[in-house]
Amino acid sequence: MSTLSVPPVLTSPRQDAMDLYRAFKGFGCDTATVVNILAHRDASQRALIQQEYRAMYSDDLSTRLSSELSGNLKKAALLWMHDPPGRDAIIVREALSGESIDLQAATEVICSRTPSQIQVFKQAYYVKFGIHLEHDINLQASGDHQKLLLSYVSTPRYEGPEVDHGMVEKDAKDLYKAGEKKLGTDEKTFIRIFSARSSAHLAAISNFYHRMYGNSLMKAVKSETSGLLEFALLTIIRCAENPAKYFAKVNPVFCGDKTECTSQSHC
Repeated sequence: MSTLSVPPVLTSPRQDAMDLYRAFKGFGCDTATVVNILAHRDASQRALIQQEYRAMYSDDLSTRLSSELSGNLKKAALLWMHDPPGRDAIIVREALSGESIDLQAATEVICSRTPSQIQVFKQAYYVKFGIHLEHDINLQASGDHQKLLLSYVSTPRYEGPEVDHGMVEKDAKDLYKAGEKKLGTDEKTFIRIFSARSSAHLAAISNFYHRMYGNSLMKAVKSETSGLLEFALLTIIRCAENPAKYFAKVNPVFCGDKTECTSQSHC
């Protein structure tokens, strides 16, 4: 979730807890105060507010928010109460097992996360729901989309800035041969490279691909794939090239922690 901004001088968690308590009192809820506090605190600050609220009023802040709010604001506020891995786990679990399966939302969370973020959120997923993420992906996704997601959540990937330029050139050529150069598409090659390479490596492939073939890798993905596989591949390459630009361009349904924000999936 993307936080609007954290004020340079914050009130104490105790004061925030008191202000929230007052916002819940009387006729209706002062939603402006709720948003002004929760949307301008990071995950660790919100955790302290929850502790203070429970200590002062013997009440759970999340339970109170659930009873006072409704609609997307309620959904956002409740997600704000979790740390980023916990939010990811909740959003993906709901997308893969809720009343309305939303594979695009699950895909967006998974494919916009770094390998270390994925590992932490997979642990949170199992702790919260007693089931492995891979199980739910197997159950709800299918075909090449399923293969990509399973590979993406299980393949260790380097997260540093260094790239092997010889491998970059080879991968770019392999992608060209697997897509634009041939009749039909070798999806296995796209899945292998996109799920196994680092963000820096993929960004370098995209740059080399454009210089070598005069066409962007994203355009190649769009012309050679479709549906959820296309969406997943585009999310991966866009986040590899410029994650800030990606998160700025998506249409947020609700937002709240500076480093994470996705349209349907993250606040």
